[in-house]
Amino acid sequence: MTAVPVVVLAGFLGAGKTTLLNHLLRTSSGTRIGVVVNDFGAVNIDAMAVAGQVDSMVSLSNGCVCCVTDEGGLGDVLGTLTGSVDVIVIEASGIAEPQAVAQQVLASTNTSVEYGGLVEVVDAVEFAATRLRHPELDKHLRVADLIVLNKVDRVDAAELAEVFAVVTELAEGAAIVTTEHGRLDPGLLFDRRERPRPAQLSFDDLEDHEQHVHALYQSVVFETDEPMHPERLMAFLDSRPDGVFRIKGFVHFGQPERYELQVVGGFLRFRRARWGRNEPRRTSLVLIGVDMSGLEERLVDCVGEGSEAAMFAVHRHTES
Repeated sequence: MTAVPVVVLAGFLGAGKTTLLNHLLRTSSGTRIGVVVNDFGAVNIDAMAVAGQVDSMVSLSNGCVCCVTDEGGLGDVLGTLTGSVDVIVIEASGIAEPQAVAQQVLASTNTSVEYGGLVEVVDAVEFAATRLRHPELDKHLRVADLIVLNKVDRVDAAELAEVFAVVTELAEGAAIVTTEHGRLDPGLLFDRRERPRPAQLSFDDLEDHEQHVHALYQSVVFETDEPMHPERLMAFLDSRPDGVFRIKGFVHFGQPERYELQVVGGFLRFRRARWGRNEPRRTSLVLIGVDMSGLEERLVDCVGEGSEAAMFAVHRHTES
């Protein structure tokens, strides 16, 4: 059974998290999205905002997600969603500590879920004021896997360039995308599933999404039948360029087993699995991000036979 990716959506109050989430829900095509909504208050306004648009929703009102322990807490909540959805999005409270939420997902013993990345939404208009009110924003940007600089249509070019430069410096290599009205392409966060569409179309179905800012991410496919050199590939993964957000696929190291690779931001993990009886021994990877130039050539340089000792570099990141 394929594990369900869990994406943590964070950002300070007013940054546009719920707007972005609603956009993902409206443009997800056949992908079934399960949502964990947590608005810090007795009345869960955010849950009301997304009601009716999700396949499954668990509301954790009147308490931050990051304050829920995994012992019968968030892990159980995620467990109620798996099996019926393709991806889970946790919209953390505007005052939640995003790293703590992400760590709960990473620490979960539920094998039916896997970490899908920490996405920090930033208000381009209020960026300077938010940093003054919440100095911890700098830390949030440093630990994020993907930063969504939202509301860029409401600032002029000079101000946007200044904000983008500061965010880039604080992000320390994380991918950064700019959006208007939270219009982020779902394909940047998770793989879309094609299912029969309803007979009645909404206005969002009729909209040409290719014309939006959110369609600017890129993907690169790399395939080879030759084995990959373990140390060279690990050197590539450890020094992957800024802007690469996700890498997924299978790696052929010339070993009896295949290695499933998952990279989300700074998170990197291999899983060993048996080759299928008639499955060709080959490497097949998809890289997704916002600046993908030169990646194919660098991966070609990683092709080559490696010794058994060279596999230690891979084993350090392989689930037992």
